[in-house]
Amino acid sequence: MIDLNQIRNQFPSLTRSAIFFDNPGGTQIARPSLERIQRYLLECNANHGGAFETSRLSDAVLEEARAAMADFLNAARAEEIIFGNNMTTLTLHLSRSLAQMLNPGDEIVVTRLDHDANISPWLLVAEDRGCQVTWIDFDVEDGTLKLDEFERALERRPKLAAFGYASNALGTVNPVRKLTEMAHAAGTLVYVDAVQYAPHGPIDVQDLEVDFLVCSSYKFFGPHAGILYGRADLLRELKAYKVRPAPDSLPGKWETGTQNHEGIAGVLGAMEYLEWVGKTFGSEHEEGLREHGYRGRRLELKKAMTAIRAYEFELSRTLLETLTNIPGLRLYGLTDLRRLEERVPTFSFRLGDLPPRLVAEALAQENIYVWDGNYYALAVTERLGLEGRGGMVRVGAVHYNTLEEVERLSDALKRLA
Repeated sequence: MIDLNQIRNQFPSLTRSAIFFDNPGGTQIARPSLERIQRYLLECNANHGGAFETSRLSDAVLEEARAAMADFLNAARAEEIIFGNNMTTLTLHLSRSLAQMLNPGDEIVVTRLDHDANISPWLLVAEDRGCQVTWIDFDVEDGTLKLDEFERALERRPKLAAFGYASNALGTVNPVRKLTEMAHAAGTLVYVDAVQYAPHGPIDVQDLEVDFLVCSSYKFFGPHAGILYGRADLLRELKAYKVRPAPDSLPGKWETGTQNHEGIAGVLGAMEYLEWVGKTFGSEHEEGLREHGYRGRRLELKKAMTAIRAYEFELSRTLLETLTNIPGLRLYGLTDLRRLEERVPTFSFRLGDLPPRLVAEALAQENIYVWDGNYYALAVTERLGLEGRGGMVRVGAVHYNTLEEVERLSDALKRLA
């Protein structure tokens, strides 16, 4: 069972009086991540591949971070982990290479439930290569993807299907393993945006059998950095757009140019924080995870994310009950308490006729931080008919949030209502 006092002591920012419900846009940084960044800059701040000590130490930190992320995602090998600025940049970079596999008339599948970073890169590819784009809709009543449409799209054997692990707007968790199985049966490559899901639950790319998966560490208690997992055979096969001195081997083939070394060091610190969570609070989940074959740091990280997911069910339940009892509040997405496993604690709503920006500003005056607008989930707000009306207010909790904070949010929204 997670001890909130111990957890919150790991986050220096939480000493402020603010309530951070802006987490879907970026979480607060854990102390071990912050310390890793500082230690890197003071002790081994150097460029890659030098013969001298600080460069050797720098390379060692980066490789340790790569190995830790491979453990977090349960990648088969560390070389399948590629670092970059963020998910959007990594996706645009890789999409250019994947485009070389496509011919005019080939089909690409995207969904209206996704962040635009997993839509626009593929629309640009389709425009450049003369491909067809098929859009998969979602149910506007409960925010879940229309699997029947996805199944019909696969009958035409598209070359690529891009979809999210969890919606950054509605909180819906997609059945990634099922979608991937369906896609692979049709000979379709899969590209998964896991940015919104990564802070909320365990990810196992081998179990999911995805081809590519991307996430960003500033969403799971680290610095602004992006991480791409790709199957080694595909990463080797694809043409990389890179400068000539860059190696052809993995992972350097895809990390052309100088990386954000201190940011990658911070990713390692975020992994060290989550490993601590697993060791400290994940014992009740250990036996079942060992049966799945996890050992060492991989086990501790899976214990951490399983414990976090369990606590967040309570947060989701309380937030759902709170928001559905605010007069005049319309909540979008799943509202069935029996289906909490199908969502993360990310909730978007409108409060009567109040503009979402006004609601966010009013909450900010009470030191409650939330987002408003479309959060780059443009297809979602367009589909809901809200894009020209200010979008929605978004509240997102993570495991350092408390039930008392939810109560304060409830009181503030009732006053606004």
